[in-house]
Amino acid sequence: MDKQFFVYMLSNKPYGTLYIGMTGNLARRMYEHKNKLIDGFTKKYGIDRLVYYEIYDNAEEASMRQRHMKTWKRDWKKQLIEKNNRDWHDLTDHLI
Repeated sequence: MDKQFFVYMLSNKPYGTLYIGMTGNLARRMYEHKNKLIDGFTKKYGIDRLVYYEIYDNAEEASMRQRHMKTWKRDWKKQLIEKNNRDWHDLTDHLI
């Protein structure tokens, strides 16, 4: 099986502070976010609710998408989240 890469958005609460990240192992990365294992923005602000993610076949595509999404206006990010997760539920338990 080929490696997958993920671009994901986290929030600290519905309509709260947003964070966009990229990883090759989303389940492991969410464990790290939930358990505050890595210092930085998400730990400082308690951002650990997975509200959106996309899957890519290679790191370059995922990285390009992440960089592009980080330039978006907040409203665009909210619309993308709400298209598939209207109530901003934490999707962590739905990871495969």
